Amino acid sequence: MKQFIRAAIAQEVSFFLSVPALVWQTLFYYIPLTIIVVLSFVQGASVGQGIVFTLDNYRAVLAPEYLRIIGRSLGLASLVACSCLLAAYPVAYYLARKVRRGKNFLLFLLMLPFWTNFLIQLYAWFFLLERNGLVNTFLLRIGLISAPLQLTNNFFAIFLVMFYCYLPFMIMPLYTVLEKLDDTLFEAAADLGSDPWHTFFRITLPLSRSGIRTGFFLVFVPAFSEFVIPALLGGARYMFVGSLISHYFLIARNTFVGAAFTCLVGLVLVGIVIAVSLFFRKKEAQ
Repeated sequence: MKQFIRAAIAQEVSFFLSVPALVWQTLFYYIPLTIIVVLSFVQGASVGQGIVFTLDNYRAVLAPEYLRIIGRSLGLASLVACSCLLAAYPVAYYLARKVRRGKNFLLFLLMLPFWTNFLIQLYAWFFLLERNGLVNTFLLRIGLISAPLQLTNNFFAIFLVMFYCYLPFMIMPLYTVLEKLDDTLFEAAADLGSDPWHTFFRITLPLSRSGIRTGFFLVFVPAFSEFVIPALLGGARYMFVGSLISHYFLIARNTFVGAAFTCLVGLVLVGIVIAVSLFFRKKEAQ
């Protein structure tokens, strides 16, 4: 009887603890998402004509120029995610498997950028890369260049700053997975005559796939819809998904086409997430 009462109390407590999260998700995720989906089918009618549902908004956003913007954003997000993975894996492996002293201090340094305002970091990069910034000044002083380089308002600046901002999001899940690997697996592989590279590709890499998948999503998804970094460091020359959505809602005031483009981007993103998840699941099953 006591066990039944305890189980009932635990069930009720867990339910009430989940209520705030459910309310938060409903108010700030499900309801806004529903509004966006409904608006994507509404025609921008004049006052007094009432609400008219149409597919014209989706026909507009399926134009080739908008599909090119989606493709450009996919390319940038993929480049940032893959670059972060290549750079983060050695760092995470070193922190998890090699460092014995000072690990907490190194992790503290890794988390330090999260304690700084995001816009402050971006403006710091802007002042570093501008024509009269620290980088150009240093290169001019040591004689490597004769005139300032154009380091802002280009694709390189966008990629570099996004790589810097999202690199910790790739390192942390990889570090978490690599740190939990059983040392006896590596000892057994060494006893059986396995060399370090063979051990890495047959043991370390397969067992760290969950960290790779998590890190990829943590980097790819926000990088795909990023608009602050391209706006500040890319100028008006480069238009990406996030830039176009913000333009529709904040500048053009075309809420209905903006909502349709948002839904289209969301469908593309969901499709990519499902495809990548199935790929990793297939690899793990092997």
